[in-house]
Amino acid sequence: MNTEISGVIFILLLTFTIAYPLGKYISKVFKDEKTWGDFLSPIENFIFKISSINPNESMDWKENMKALLRLNLVFFLWSILILMIQGKISLWNPVQIIGMEATLAYNTAASFTSNTNLQHYSGETGLSYFSQLFVVLFLQFVSAATGIAALALLFKGITQKKASDLGNFYNLFLKSGTRILLPLSFIVAFIFLLNGMPQ
Repeated sequence: MNTEISGVIFILLLTFTIAYPLGKYISKVFKDEKTWGDFLSPIENFIFKISSINPNESMDWKENMKALLRLNLVFFLWSILILMIQGKISLWNPVQIIGMEATLAYNTAASFTSNTNLQHYSGETGLSYFSQLFVVLFLQFVSAATGIAALALLFKGITQKKASDLGNFYNLFLKSGTRILLPLSFIVAFIFLLNGMPQ
């Protein structure tokens, strides 16, 4: 009981300690101010170049909403496809897990795309390693980036008190992933490794 209470207190203190500096960093990222994560801009520029997206093109709220829905539709359809054909993908499928039934694949893809993470299967017997990596883990990452980018658009709209010229969803989405979530993932993974956590 005492260790549980001390654990909760530690987590609260840690949250209060990192909230301000992390919030300042996130604010600088979305305001395009100089940060230590700027070394990732060549990777971001390469992604924008191969996808033919202009990250500096300003969008109003409707265009941003369409971009958000369009991108997540691609993630959703990708996920359904991989889950249904995972049995035919021999890569990282050593126990030959078969493809998911269509309604289960739809439910799983919808759940992880919307960041609700509902599972109606056992991960070890229902998903191949390939599907776990390129569907479940991928969607857990990009759905969080989608939420952060949408929140950044909302805050910009509130501060401007208008729905036009909110920025570019694709730019905010990519920066959420590369400059916020990716560094945090490495830091948390390193902490987990120090504690001996296997995955």
